[in-house]
Amino acid sequence: MRDQWNSKIGFIMAAIGSAVGLGNIWRFPYVAATNGGGAFLLPYFFVILTAGIPILILEYTMGKTYRGGAPSTWARINKRFEWLGWWQVMCAFVIATYYTAIVVWVVSYFGFAFTSAWGADPTSFFLNDFLGVTDSAHNFGGLRLNLVIPFLCVWAVSAFIIYRGINRGINLACKICLPILIFMIFILVIRGLTLPGAVDGLAYMFTPDWSALKEPRVWVAAYGQVFYSLSICFAIMVSYSSYLPKKTDVVNTAFITATANHGFEIFAGIGVFSIMGFMALQQGVGVSDVASAGVGLAFMTFPTAISTLPGFNAFFGICFFGALLTAGVTSQISILQAVTSGFQDKFNVSHAKACTIMIVPAFVISFLFITGAGLNILDIVDYFINSIGVASAGFLEIVLIGWFFQPEKLRREANEFSNFSIGKWWIYAIKIVSVFGLGIMVILNLKDTIINGYGSYSPLDISVFGWGVIALCVVATIVLTVMRGRENYDKIPEEPVRTEEKEAE
Repeated sequence: MRDQWNSKIGFIMAAIGSAVGLGNIWRFPYVAATNGGGAFLLPYFFVILTAGIPILILEYTMGKTYRGGAPSTWARINKRFEWLGWWQVMCAFVIATYYTAIVVWVVSYFGFAFTSAWGADPTSFFLNDFLGVTDSAHNFGGLRLNLVIPFLCVWAVSAFIIYRGINRGINLACKICLPILIFMIFILVIRGLTLPGAVDGLAYMFTPDWSALKEPRVWVAAYGQVFYSLSICFAIMVSYSSYLPKKTDVVNTAFITATANHGFEIFAGIGVFSIMGFMALQQGVGVSDVASAGVGLAFMTFPTAISTLPGFNAFFGICFFGALLTAGVTSQISILQAVTSGFQDKFNVSHAKACTIMIVPAFVISFLFITGAGLNILDIVDYFINSIGVASAGFLEIVLIGWFFQPEKLRREANEFSNFSIGKWWIYAIKIVSVFGLGIMVILNLKDTIINGYGSYSPLDISVFGWGVIALCVVATIVLTVMRGRENYDKIPEEPVRTEEKEAE
């Protein structure tokens, strides 16, 4: 019998926990600031309304209607397109292998925050002392022994949560982690706003540069941020919604999830750039000189800022890395569950066995990311799997649904138990606006990557860890699609009967 969320609020918290990840805290502020500042919010909200929320409603409806992970859902829509579900699952699998490494870094830095162990030069500490970064992705430099124990701990906790299932594992973990995350971010925002220079940081993030709206890259960045942030198009939300009761209001739930996620993004950005403004004032430079994206913000720039905070700086360091840790855990388990449900549905095995099939290879592969080359490999793989893998999966998803697989049927399914109905605008948003916007994003990303490569990495590194990973995902997708087990998709699982319903009978 397929598991089921024991309450709507449990599903919403899990969905928000998946959407609110590390990228909300360290990626959104920088993306906004470098793509028009306050003007970026215009394309950002446009994409949320015309693509983000419509696709979220779509994936919630697909999962709830066909009651399966991405491969089984696509197979039940049309057996010829089971492969698209496996492509999405493979993207999620790859992300799970390197996302673990980032959580490992966060765990270590959570401990470092108590004593500011990163010292006077956090950049050198992170790159040299902590990670021992080598000069290229193919120069592994050996296993980083200082990362092994937190690495094993992160995998043990993730496996424990996933093995316990939807309600006793994921639901419980999100109910614990989300309040902690919100509390810690709230403290950081309040502290940031009270610092001298905070206004300069907020001005850097929000002052609009209207001329930026003429540049295609700004709109592409908006699509990338919304898709990255909402965890759509790579199996997660389809998997999560497959455990929903049939009478769930997916339209309202999608709006709640998106509003909570994007509201948190902006709120966290206020805290981050308030502190960046303080740091710039202390150093006598512009905010742009201290602001950075991704791991640079979290593990180099922010520790520097924390060290200069007046009074109780260790406490604010604990809050920052504690927030990253809780956000990382809830996102990590959602990624693992998306992969697990794919194997469970295909091969009709127990949840525990499906977890083992997924965790063992992911655990082994993820050792790559705690070597001296780990940061370089992670950077390349992350770019290729998101910019090419996830983006192409999303584009194919909305093209197939919008133009070939009767979106009107899914609209009726979404509206059946919803408090307010979605109109024909939803179909046009999927069929035209999203297809056009995401199509442009995929084309520009591919063109730029083929012509310019990525970053300063060598052609060898890009070929092996970029295009090579994409090729391996293609092979795995083909193999999993043709393997026996498709007969398990023929019947949509029945909805479990709740205890109270049995008593009523």
